[in-house]
Amino acid sequence: MLYVGLDLSRKRLDWLALDAGGVEVAAGAVPPDRDGLALLPRRVAGRPVVAVIESMTGARFVHDQLELVGWDVRIADAAKARGIAPLACKTDRIDCRVLAELARLDLVPEIWLPDPAVRGERERARFRLHLVKHRTALKNRIHQVCFQHGRGHGLSDLFGAGGRALLQRLELPQPWQDTVAASLRLLDELEREISGIESELRRLGADHPYLPLLQTVPGIGWVLGYTIAAEIGDIRRFPSPVKLAGYSGLCPRVYQSGERDRRGRLSKHGPRYLRWALLEASLHACRHPYYAARYQRTKQRLGRQRGPRVAQVDLARRLCEAIWQMLTRNQPFAPAGASLFLTA
Repeated sequence: MLYVGLDLSRKRLDWLALDAGGVEVAAGAVPPDRDGLALLPRRVAGRPVVAVIESMTGARFVHDQLELVGWDVRIADAAKARGIAPLACKTDRIDCRVLAELARLDLVPEIWLPDPAVRGERERARFRLHLVKHRTALKNRIHQVCFQHGRGHGLSDLFGAGGRALLQRLELPQPWQDTVAASLRLLDELEREISGIESELRRLGADHPYLPLLQTVPGIGWVLGYTIAAEIGDIRRFPSPVKLAGYSGLCPRVYQSGERDRRGRLSKHGPRYLRWALLEASLHACRHPYYAARYQRTKQRLGRQRGPRVAQVDLARRLCEAIWQMLTRNQPFAPAGASLFLTA
């Protein structure tokens, strides 16, 4: 058995192989593309391989390519790997050796890898959010141009039929007139792309086992439900609701030493898209009869400056725990003690 540490950068993949006794067998570097990865297995042919690479952009591609040739490739959590093996000095070769040693000693802090279907779900939901952010930025820019040139309007929606007609009649100096016209064209194109993605999400979400349950949670519609389902993946990998809340990054950092116990800011570990979806849902759930009293108590206790934000995070964490209970038991949302299921 060989244990290989892989250190990936944009232009090359460094590697180092150890045998079962920790003796270096071979080392080198290859390009991090299909052709380069095809060369790597030939350097250590004839022996089974356990390889480790840190989690980063491109690590999954390396994992998939080397798994196809029979390697056992594991992706390590980068922060945890540094905690297990801190370095006095850092080079690519040392990084490779550290990862190879972690594989040899069976100490790899391995992360969970979603299957291709879940990766596709995540990409669709994340790309939709990416386009929505661009759409919002363009709308804000048009509002900014109108305000700069004293073109006020009493419309609730500047981008509806009446607002579009008003924007067409605006007489702005150059180049601001062209800025507004170009922004409107880009908005139309983004709307078409977003509508196409949403149609695809609706079609795929019709058969998703988690989506009907998630839509019974206060504040969660089909878009947020699809995003949450894709980011969670398989609920069975979380043994408790606390584990799911920790994965979402909605738990505070904890600093303990002797008699000192301090709580810091949110850890923000895990997928930020899951955290965004839960916080977005909490904005609507705070008005639901089951959560409104708790939200108001937290907000008033902490004051006007910190209260609303902390209350929103607290509510998002409660939603996260409720989601674990629902998906684990395959039941719709129902508060403790309620005789009837509540729907959003």
